[in-house]
Amino acid sequence: MGRLKFLTAGESHGKMLTVIIEGLPAGIELRPEDINRELKRRQISYGCGARMTIESDEVEFTAGLRWGKTMGSPLSFSIANKDWVNWQKKMSINKEDEDQSIWVTRPRPGHADLAGALKYDQKDVRNILERSSARETAARVAVGAVCKIFLREFNIYFYSYVIAIGGIKADYSGMSLKEIGAKAENSELRCADEMAEIRMKTRIDEARQKGDTVGGVVEIVVTGVPPGLGSHVHWDRKLDGRIAQSLMSIQAVKGVEIGLGFESAARFGSQVHDEIFYSPHEKEGAPLWRFFRKTNNAGGIEGGISNGEPLVVRCAMKPISTLMQPLKSVDLLTKKAVEATVERSDVCRVPSLAVIGEAVVAFEVARAFLEKFGGDSLQEVYSNYAHYLERLKNF
Repeated sequence: MGRLKFLTAGESHGKMLTVIIEGLPAGIELRPEDINRELKRRQISYGCGARMTIESDEVEFTAGLRWGKTMGSPLSFSIANKDWVNWQKKMSINKEDEDQSIWVTRPRPGHADLAGALKYDQKDVRNILERSSARETAARVAVGAVCKIFLREFNIYFYSYVIAIGGIKADYSGMSLKEIGAKAENSELRCADEMAEIRMKTRIDEARQKGDTVGGVVEIVVTGVPPGLGSHVHWDRKLDGRIAQSLMSIQAVKGVEIGLGFESAARFGSQVHDEIFYSPHEKEGAPLWRFFRKTNNAGGIEGGISNGEPLVVRCAMKPISTLMQPLKSVDLLTKKAVEATVERSDVCRVPSLAVIGEAVVAFEVARAFLEKFGGDSLQEVYSNYAHYLERLKNF
């Protein structure tokens, strides 16, 4: 069983996004509509721009699937960019279509524009912004959807919701995880606090009127994760490190917390560490691994290893870099002071971040799960996992 990995290709206004996933076991049942449902969740967001009204993302499987199930070979699929029809000349692969009059030479503060132009020796920032665009996250959401379908076979489930936008915080006290998740799915802002959602929308509208943008914070929770995923023995095998890296790789994310996160730095150890208990008897709803905590300040990970409690992670998104009232910049050709370029963009994409965050965490959990219980077929993974659970039950 090879290591689970994926590769994406494609530009924001190119013909399509392309994905190859390597390392999936044979026998996973996949349907395009299940992937498309996750892609639609990414697109629904109060504060999104015109691009989301153009695209209606759908996957087309091109390899690795036969009669609805994976075969163990690399899985590949594409997501067409419908806006490509308006960009065929501007994003042409042909030398004869080159047109220097449409170069983008005014980099946006906060974006990859200038850093990427300097690194890759590009005077036309279009060659940087097309790939660094958050359009790429559609591909990662599709990858995460495949991973979530696989993990669902082992009763591992994902929830995500917004906890703050533009400094306005939601209050979820007294609400169960399932209640928060259900309400978030029916909210344009993925916010389960209706009063906070009204105030968040007002803040987004205020930013739009000013030609500005707002960021926020989301939380992702994963239930059913068994103890033992990840490892303490090497830095690059720690599950929390891998999850944090994946979340930080999402466009505009500037901070990640696991469990209490930064709050733990302000408390005594006795107020932070989760006491351990043991249930010798099987009972409905109790984990098969018998050891449990009554609190989960660690966010389900200790020493880089999952401990059997739900994974709880948060990530903070900065305001989007493209402002309709642009900031000061410098033209790459003339070196004169200018206003930054204005690309079609959004005011707020924090709700989408929650769905994207689910996807990248799902990939890391699936990767760690297959490292622990890997097999060449789904049935072999079932067998390995069942044997492990039996051992934990009798530990």
